[in-house]
Order: sequence, then structure tokens, then C-alpha cells
Amino acid sequence: MTILPLPAFNDNYIWAILQKSKDLVWVVDPGDAEVVVHFLQQQQKSLAGILITHHHFDHTGGVKQLKAQFNCPVYGPHHLSPLVTHPVAEGDSVTIFERSFTVFETPAHTLDHLCYFSMSDEEPILFSGDTLFRGGCGRLMEGNAQQMLAAMNRFKLLPDQTLVYCTHEYTLSNYQFALSVDPDNLQLIKASEQCQVTRQQGNPTLPSSIALEKACNPFMRSNQKKLVTLAARQIQEPMAIEEDKQFSQVRRAKDAY
Repeated sequence: MTILPLPAFNDNYIWAILQKSKDLVWVVDPGDAEVVVHFLQQQQKSLAGILITHHHFDHTGGVKQLKAQFNCPVYGPHHLSPLVTHPVAEGDSVTIFERSFTVFETPAHTLDHLCYFSMSDEEPILFSGDTLFRGGCGRLMEGNAQQMLAAMNRFKLLPDQTLVYCTHEYTLSNYQFALSVDPDNLQLIKASEQCQVTRQQGNPTLPSSIALEKACNPFMRSNQKKLVTLAARQIQEPMAIEEDKQFSQVRRAKDAY
């Protein structure tokens, strides 16, 4: 299985999933149909199916056109029917080529947000949408800090080698904030420097990995007292005691950064 980023808009990635022996492609969160159609024409392939993580237009804007043009199934949140032909929820599975992806419900950024996880001894895969970014997490636009913290804690339990495919190139700005609350984190400093070079070369900083996120992402490290203290200081608050309130302080410090 090969997974390629198709850049869209200013900083979105539509993920294209290919299999060498197949003339078909799956895509994740196609906000722009023309980007996908152009890629398929270049590769001389057809569209096999679509995964949707949540309802925001930059993730769904191209679905109607692609579904009509290729008559393909669309998997996603229940409330997006009839745009979604195969509604899925927590614990459901989607088969993409020979791999099975399990649906995780991760309400927080939006209440309908889904992630898709495929287990493998060598290369587990997580399509995390706008829940988990490299070095960050999604804004709490519909849900709350407790829900996002639950998602982060769930991701921590995944295998360290899990590849994380999120849908925005936010890494450099995320790392700037991360360094402001976790300035002595040597792995974070190194990752930030590497990503600056990567972006200067015009390459994506993704995928990430669960191991890297546990080491560098402040939203995976919101139980670190020094980190939360610095985040609380940025929003001029004393450090909270409860875990979800500490997470909220880190999130609100990022929002204000």
C-alpha cells in the first residue's frame, strides 16, 4: 500500500491510497475534486472509494462531484447522508484493498469527527483528520477539552510505529508553540529543525508517528507539570489541577499564541 499527499487549498492534504497491482485509488477527505481528478488522470487510474473524517467543507467539498463521476462508495459520519453512501460509527470497519481500517469516533474538533486505524505488525496506519496533527491537535470548534484529551489518550495506546496521516500542513506553526511551552525538549528541538529544512525543500512534514507525537506534541504531554505551567502563564492563569482543565489551558494557550 502506498499513500501519497495531494496538496489542496493553502495547507490541506488529500491522501491518495494506491496498491501496485490495482488500477484503483482511494482518497481521504477530498475537499477539491479537481485535484483528485487530475491525479487520477496522471496515474491512469479510477476512484475506488472515499473516506470522510468530518463535515468541514475543505474535507468534503469535492465529494459530490467525485461520487457522481466515478459512482464510488463514500464512507463517513451518519449525518452526512446522502453524501455518504456508507455511514460508519465507532467500531465499524472499512476494507481498503487488502487492509481493514477500524473507525474511531473522536468528537472534539467537530462532534462528528471520525478517524480510521489499520493495525499491522510492521506499519500501522492512522488517518487522523483534524483531530491529531503533527505537533498539535484540532481546535475545539464543537466539542470540549475533555473529549480531545480522551482522543489523545486513546492515540497514546496505539503502537509507537503507527504512521499518522493528518490533513493539514500545520507542523511549523505547531512546533513554534510547542517550543514555547516545552523549550528544553531535545527531541522537539531536533524535529522542528528537521521540519524547517523539509519545508524549505518543498516537501510535506507528514506522515508523523505516534512515537514522535508522544515525544514532541504538547497535547500528548499535557500531564507534564512544567509544560502546563508555561501554558497557563501565557494565558495569565494559575496552573489547573484537574487533567482536563490542564489540557484546556494548553489548548487555549495555543489558540492565543
